[in-house]
Amino acid sequence: MSDQFESRLKKNISINIFLEDPISDQKIGSVRDRLKEKEFISSLQYIDKEKAAENFIRETGEDFRKILDYNPLPASFRIYLNENYAHMDSINKIINSLSQIAGVDDIVYQQRFVNKILSQINNIKQYIFIITGALLLISIYIVYSTMQLIINSKYEELDTMKLVGAKISTIKMPIFLNGIYIGVFAGLIALILFIVLFKYLEPYIGSDTFNITNPFYVAAIICVGPLLSILVSFVSLRKVNLKI
Repeated sequence: MSDQFESRLKKNISINIFLEDPISDQKIGSVRDRLKEKEFISSLQYIDKEKAAENFIRETGEDFRKILDYNPLPASFRIYLNENYAHMDSINKIINSLSQIAGVDDIVYQQRFVNKILSQINNIKQYIFIITGALLLISIYIVYSTMQLIINSKYEELDTMKLVGAKISTIKMPIFLNGIYIGVFAGLIALILFIVLFKYLEPYIGSDTFNITNPFYVAAIICVGPLLSILVSFVSLRKVNLKI
């Protein structure tokens, strides 16, 4: 999930390339062709002068057309970077490369915002790793403690089974199955909590960052509980033997 989140952040990094004004359609086409040749560009969008005016008025609420009888805003290209090039060293080189294209007048991007995003990506991945590790340790402790409680509560029953000559597999199997049931229940609870958490974070990370309805992810989350319980059960049941 952390890699998908990182990928989404990097793919949203954009650079605005403002063209000379005035500029001919032929030169605009030439700039577009040069941009399409660049491997660091994942996609590009052309914004003509009219669209630029509409965007400006919508974003600022100020209609310069009431004062000016011409449109001072230049046409531009908005490019989105290939995520493999979305780091500061590459961005600086990219801007230098773009500025050499004939017909380009200025290049603008939110440097402070981009720097903040790139500097925080590693921190976010570390936080996710730490939280995941902590939750895993807590889960192991809870399952282990539950298994110990089950074993302790069944000591008399286990001793009785030993006295009647029950096999060790017969003695351990009910406890083992209880552990699996607990794991399945824990997996379902984890899935519900994960869905709630994802729905809360969805406005911030986007619905395409992580598809919670993907059968693979659902199965993986649910299976973690039983697999964890099986592992802990083997550890907990080592002390159970036929000695009375």
